[in-house]
Amino acid sequence: MELLEVRNLSKYYKTFRLEKISFTLPKGYIMGYVGQNGAGKSTTLNLITNICKSSGGEIYVDGRTCEEDEIRYKEAIGYIGDEFYFPDNFRVRDIRSVLKDFYTTFSTERFDELTEHWKLDRKLQVKDFSRGMKVKLMFASVLARETKLLVLDEATNGLDPVVRAEVLKTLQEYIADGERSVIFSTHILSDLEQIADYIYFIHDGRTVLYDAKDELMDSFLLVKGERSALFPELQKALIGVIDNAYGFEAILPSEKADLLTREFHFEKPTIDQIVIHYIKEKED
Repeated sequence: MELLEVRNLSKYYKTFRLEKISFTLPKGYIMGYVGQNGAGKSTTLNLITNICKSSGGEIYVDGRTCEEDEIRYKEAIGYIGDEFYFPDNFRVRDIRSVLKDFYTTFSTERFDELTEHWKLDRKLQVKDFSRGMKVKLMFASVLARETKLLVLDEATNGLDPVVRAEVLKTLQEYIADGERSVIFSTHILSDLEQIADYIYFIHDGRTVLYDAKDELMDSFLLVKGERSALFPELQKALIGVIDNAYGFEAILPSEKADLLTREFHFEKPTIDQIVIHYIKEKED
């Protein structure tokens, strides 16, 4: 069953248009939502969390829309962004007290277990927490609730590799029961290569690519070679040609691999390389 379903989602601003975004995310999976700054990632996630209203389209979380049952819809979602959202003068106990009274499914026992496990100092005001401690506190506040969908908007920005690894492990544990899912926007695409099941690539408010991660990576080849060796048919098939000191680099749909001759080197691309070359193609 689909945990998240987005149908023809649109949002119109004076200077930006999000156009007919559609995808599904099954239960028990992680989706990486990628693109440049300003591509529409945060707009999409804000529409899913109902922070802002859409100009068109529908969003279903666990089979219901926000209009059908706003309380149950919102309680099913946990959100963590790149900015810390608790007041600076709060301590861990203050956050515990507020959330206990605000969310019906909030477990004080689970919150205490998480904050103790992550060694979050109960005596400090949260303004004195490190970036990593603040992210862990936001995760504790969400994971202590009975959520179905975790929405992450650049939540791992500025984290050191050790804390990022802890976060990625936490996400995998979150979906382990097969009943919950994660949609994860990040610029650190190597993280998505480790944990994502699906990739949705958006550029300038429109869909570019959407597929299972492994199938997406198998759909392209990273091609390198001398510019002088390029011939018209191959040059037309290449996506996002970038010149460098050694010649050029581009991606090529795997179905056109028969165009490659021995003058060219090719290998499997990373998600990062696919995105970079598609953006180059769009800009050109």
